[in-house]
Amino acid sequence: MCAIIAINFALPRLMPGDPVMNLIGEDAMVTPAQLAEIRAKIGLDRPVTVQFVSCLGDLLCGDLGYSFHLHGPVAGILWSRMSWTLLFAGTAIVLGALIGIIAGALSGWKPETRRSRAVTCAAMAVSCTPPYFLAMLFLAFFAFRLGLFPAKGYYDVLTAGSVVHHLLLPVAVLTLFAASRNLLVMRGSVVQEKNSHYALYARAKGLFGRQILFRHLLRNASLPVITLVALDFGFIFSGALFIEIVFSLNGMGTLIYDAILARDYPLLQGAFLVIALLVVTANIIADLLYGALDPRVREGGV
Repeated sequence: MCAIIAINFALPRLMPGDPVMNLIGEDAMVTPAQLAEIRAKIGLDRPVTVQFVSCLGDLLCGDLGYSFHLHGPVAGILWSRMSWTLLFAGTAIVLGALIGIIAGALSGWKPETRRSRAVTCAAMAVSCTPPYFLAMLFLAFFAFRLGLFPAKGYYDVLTAGSVVHHLLLPVAVLTLFAASRNLLVMRGSVVQEKNSHYALYARAKGLFGRQILFRHLLRNASLPVITLVALDFGFIFSGALFIEIVFSLNGMGTLIYDAILARDYPLLQGAFLVIALLVVTANIIADLLYGALDPRVREGGV
């Protein structure tokens, strides 16, 4: 945790540019004394080590700092934006896992069929496509060309129907991207598991076809997908941030983008820390699910 905090503190300060000049504007006429006064007010006149110690103390008190660009507490700003991003990314991650597991299981059960090969090739193409490029393709075709979906924003009027209508396209993009990666892993896992001894024993008991797949293979074959979702959570979440920028969604993606442009150190530190904690939490949940699905892990066996 200390390493995460240190990296979050150092990364914004390694960027080129002066946050004070970004705050007042490049064309503003100020004297060196005024610059020094502004720098002192936002705490950038102190040595870096003193700033880091002060940051640690604030974190221990639950204070993420004050955004000198948006003029508000970082914790409140992050919470107002993060709730939308979690709704958008969380829905896509869950749907992507479910679709990837089911489609990958069916594809891996009969990998020699044309349908399985076509699905696998499509999943490989989507998984190799950057999420922001995929989002731009969907935006250009479904929003601009066909006019079926709004081009930006979370809603026109804060109602469930408006939110669903605005989020449907970006959620579909991220779900498709996540599902393609999970499908490929699940397909390979099923191909490997279907030749195992317990699958042969299930056939000897009289089970056949998808009974073996969904009653016996699915649980063990899905374990690598759970690991992938946890390890890939940060990558999927970063993809969600880029998709937010493409669709002009007022979430964490646009918040981080604006904070980078403004060199808003406290806001960037808080945003990176929240993302890091989400990734750590996702891996802890994956470990718990691993033990729940695999008795060998729960009992400490091999």
